[in-house]
Amino acid sequence: MGEIDDAIERADREGFTRQPPKTLQARINFMVKQLKTTKAVAAEIGVSQRSVERYRKGERKHPPRAIAERIDAAVRARWQPQVRRRRRKQAATATGITVETRARFGYTAPVGTTDDGRFRRLTVHLPPAYAQRLFDARDTGAGDQEMRGIIAEGFKDVYFQDGGSRAQGLSDVTLNDIDYLDLDY
Repeated sequence: MGEIDDAIERADREGFTRQPPKTLQARINFMVKQLKTTKAVAAEIGVSQRSVERYRKGERKHPPRAIAERIDAAVRARWQPQVRRRRRKQAATATGITVETRARFGYTAPVGTTDDGRFRRLTVHLPPAYAQRLFDARDTGAGDQEMRGIIAEGFKDVYFQDGGSRAQGLSDVTLNDIDYLDLDY
């Protein structure tokens, strides 16, 4: 996963209205309810069907760390899908998305102006159209570079050009050397 994917996942987790199940037994029961069979759960987390049955009955309570992490990731990926969909739809149609980052921004500017890239710490609220494009790109399996391009284009329009009122000659903005990136919607 890339930096943008990770940021979207964090934003999704922050939107949970209820916390996922805490105990191993409850997590496994949730997964069985979602996937319908212990065999499907076993295939999802990479253990034997018998191990899943032991976890489900409470006979084994402490799986190895790698397996516990896979169980946690599988549960979180399926937890509260309606809440995720509702928040994403609202961001893509009404509220937009807030991007906070510290990164090196480069740009192409007209002759006589500076186009030296430099680190900036920015918090910018992007309109819903950019949120929609970002979610669509992620859902179609776009790479991190393509999603960076969408965010950079939003920064160009909203921050650098202020909706068209300044920096008219600015043509390309790039987002490089990301120190951190966080999304909120």
